[in-house]
Amino acid sequence: MNYRFFSLFAFVLFTSFSNIPSSNNTLLKVSDVKTEKPLSMVETVYQTLDSREFSMPSFESFNQALEGFYKLKEKGLVQRDVITLIDFTKSSNQKRLWVIDLENNVVLYNTLVAHGKNSGEEFANSFSNKSESFQSSLGFYITGEVYNGKHGMSLKLDGIERGFNDNARNRAVVVHGADYVSDSFIKNHQRLGRSQGCPAVPVEMNEKIINAIKGKSCLFIYHSSKKNSLI
Repeated sequence: MNYRFFSLFAFVLFTSFSNIPSSNNTLLKVSDVKTEKPLSMVETVYQTLDSREFSMPSFESFNQALEGFYKLKEKGLVQRDVITLIDFTKSSNQKRLWVIDLENNVVLYNTLVAHGKNSGEEFANSFSNKSESFQSSLGFYITGEVYNGKHGMSLKLDGIERGFNDNARNRAVVVHGADYVSDSFIKNHQRLGRSQGCPAVPVEMNEKIINAIKGKSCLFIYHSSKKNSLI
C-alpha cells in the first residue's frame, strides 16, 4: 500500500471528525456527533481520482479492480501501481479501457478496446477460456513480455484466474494495436471491429499503453455478469 493511499484515508478521517462540535464548558454528548458512514479506501481513491478530460469508469468495475489489485500486490504478483481496467459491460462503441496511475491517482489513458468476435457484436456477452474460441476472457491478468509480432509492438498477458483466463498465454491473448479499433470503423460499420480474443487497442495508442503498463502491472477485464473471484 503506498503513502498516497494512507494520506487519502487520513484525510477522510480528519474530515469526519471535523464535524464534531466543541465546547469549553460542556462535555461532548453522543447526540452531538454527526454519524456518517466513513468512506472505504476504494471509495476515497475513486472520489479523488483525477480523470482529467476522460470519462470515469463505473464505481462497481473500479471497486472490483482495486480490491483485486490490493490482494495481488500483497502477494507480490504485481510490481507496479498501475491498473488497466476494461469494462466489457459497455458498448464497444464507447471508450471502455482505462489506464490508471495509482501512485499519482490519475487516469493516464481512456480509449477504445476490442472484444473477441465470438463474444458478441456491439456488446460482449459470451466469454471463454478455450483455445480457438475467439472469445474474450474475463478476470485478472499480469502483464508479461513486450515483443514484436504480426501486429507490431505487442504485450503478452498471463491470466491468473483458473478456468476463466489462465489459458491466455497458450491462446496468444495479448495487447496489440489494430486498425479496426477506431472511430472511423465505428462510423462505417455501426460498431467497433473485433479480435480473436485479444484486447486490441487503437494503433496510435498502442505503444503508449504498452509502455505504461508493461512490467508486471495488473490488467482487469470486467463484466457485470462475473463477480471478482479475488475479493
